[in-house]
Amino acid sequence: MSGRPDAPVNGSAGAPHRPRLLALRALGLGDLLAGVPALRALRRAFPGHETVLAAPAELAPLVRASGAVDTLLPASAPGRAVPRITGWHGPPPQVAVDLHGGGPESVRALRALDPGRLLAFAAGDGPRWYAGEHERDRWCRLLAWYGVPADPADLRLPPPAAACPAPGAVLLHPGAGSPARCWPVERYAEVAAGLRRSGRRVVVTGGAHEHDLLARLAKSAGLPDADVHGEPPLERLSALVAGASAVVSGDTGVAHLAVAHGTASVTLFGPVPPALWGPPPLERHRVLWHPGPPGDPHGRRPDPLLLRIRPEEVLEALSLLPEVRTA
Repeated sequence: MSGRPDAPVNGSAGAPHRPRLLALRALGLGDLLAGVPALRALRRAFPGHETVLAAPAELAPLVRASGAVDTLLPASAPGRAVPRITGWHGPPPQVAVDLHGGGPESVRALRALDPGRLLAFAAGDGPRWYAGEHERDRWCRLLAWYGVPADPADLRLPPPAAACPAPGAVLLHPGAGSPARCWPVERYAEVAAGLRRSGRRVVVTGGAHEHDLLARLAKSAGLPDADVHGEPPLERLSALVAGASAVVSGDTGVAHLAVAHGTASVTLFGPVPPALWGPPPLERHRVLWHPGPPGDPHGRRPDPLLLRIRPEEVLEALSLLPEVRTA
């Protein structure tokens, strides 16, 4: 990223007298990837506009890979709060699109820029918000309401430019955005040990502040240091996921990254059912979930439904994936 308040991520940004479209989705990795179909639909519907996305700066590599955005306007706030949109310069956006939430805070942030047209659930002329809708479908339905056709299956990203450090390995990602969505590390260690007994290479990845978690997993499973990737840059994480034979994780951004790269996956759900955030219904993606009352996805303890999942269930799900079967 450059030091400018807004930075080009593709080569067509900054053309003189070009109208601009601003989309707000200042959320995390999984949120961005779930919003790719909507962003691509906007690019097709407004080909003459410079498409600006207000999103966290660290997501720039995947924003670029989506092929749907000209300029990234860095914007972020703690949790899922709505950030102030600072750094906008020049005339107001001709079109503003709220892909952040149901409003009114996100709509208020966009209206502060005085856009010529606003597409949003809370815009007054927008469609009704349904809490039980899958995230990908939600934003495509919003655009369809305004006459912009969108395909929720338009999710795939091109292969990363970087080479995978561990091609063919099974990648385990034990962390998540909250303890409620973190399956116990001891169970990940059992899965790792089972995979290694069957001759599979296992690598583990983690995010910020998860080094202790990875160290416990590596020690329990006897993994070499070379197969532990704590807080890798996004480009390296993307390469690890794209080159893996399968990814095992909770309901977090890495699961969406596996879908984007066409990598087989086993995703563990607890407080939020897969009907809201799960992968598309393809054979290479398997979900594990024991139905029950929904929980708090931001809770401070592992969700009871998540704890019902046993290591042997994960190993069985992996064994059903052609990419992971052993002779």
